[in-house]
Amino acid sequence: MNIAVLPGDGIGPEVTRQAVRVIEALDLGIAMTEAPVGGAAYKAHGHPLPPATLALAQASDAILFGAVGDPECDALDRHLRPEQAILGLRKALGLFANLRPAKVFAGLEDRSALRPEIAAKIDLLIVRELNGDVYFGEKGFRTNAAGEREGYDVMSYATSEVERIAHVAFRTAQGRGKRVCSVDKANVLETSQLWRDTVIAVARDYPDVALEHMYVDNAAMQLVRNPGHFDVVLTGNLFGDILSDQASMCVGSIGLLASASLGARQTAHGTFGLYEPIHGSAPDIAGQGVANPLATILSAAMLLRHSLGLAHAADRIEAAVAATLADGVLSRDLGGAASLAETGDAVIARL
Repeated sequence: MNIAVLPGDGIGPEVTRQAVRVIEALDLGIAMTEAPVGGAAYKAHGHPLPPATLALAQASDAILFGAVGDPECDALDRHLRPEQAILGLRKALGLFANLRPAKVFAGLEDRSALRPEIAAKIDLLIVRELNGDVYFGEKGFRTNAAGEREGYDVMSYATSEVERIAHVAFRTAQGRGKRVCSVDKANVLETSQLWRDTVIAVARDYPDVALEHMYVDNAAMQLVRNPGHFDVVLTGNLFGDILSDQASMCVGSIGLLASASLGARQTAHGTFGLYEPIHGSAPDIAGQGVANPLATILSAAMLLRHSLGLAHAADRIEAAVAATLADGVLSRDLGGAASLAETGDAVIARL
């Protein structure tokens, strides 16, 4: 079993190192090879996703990804900016399905921005499409009829793209609460109307799963008002990006949310995927040893479960994280004082 470890920028190398330590502590015989990505790769090799890094990712059973983003690279041409590394990996590796679970850990209800009794009910999974929408549509600048500079980004989805992500959501819901909420903006966008029509058609293959539709503005409101209403949330690339960050604050911190990006490729052990915390590179705290590594550690657990077929090991990691938090070992973002290394040590001790 081989994992490509791509730490990236800012706090990426710090939090990734703690996740690697956890995997090593399980003594599973997994080979892990590190390679640069993002701003670090640009500075070393002139591109955020060097050919050698992409080749390593393609040859691995899974990818453990840190974070990308470097203010020193903000003035570069767009195709050379650090963020293009993750978009390039998703496209090159066919990673179209992003799974982002959000659940409040016992004892952290009062850390949520919501009232504790509301936060305690949160147990949802956002299934976000990754290869379409405005992120990958035609984009550029032009001069309009008034002679002004105008920017444009094309939002589009093909039926097949919506079908494949919808099947992921419905199959996932069958193993959870058997409810899918499809989020769109069909009252305004033709892209969303196609999305809604296609999801309705796919739902006929899953009579045991209840389907509802919700406009994205209402979904954002309901995530705050009644987050316990949701089981599986199915949505597109742009809306999913925004709603999953909102969900992170509902559970208490963006430092707690893991994610998996999966495609159709199967390995000898499971489904090939890329696993990362949903937070960014946080350059303002990089190198200080105060970041929360739990989202990355939980991403490693998802990696073991989905790509390596090691569900028991994943369960152990998740239980160790829950015990760490229950015992009051809290990092700064959760109102505590535990350092990044102390948090990693606490999880390993509880394994």
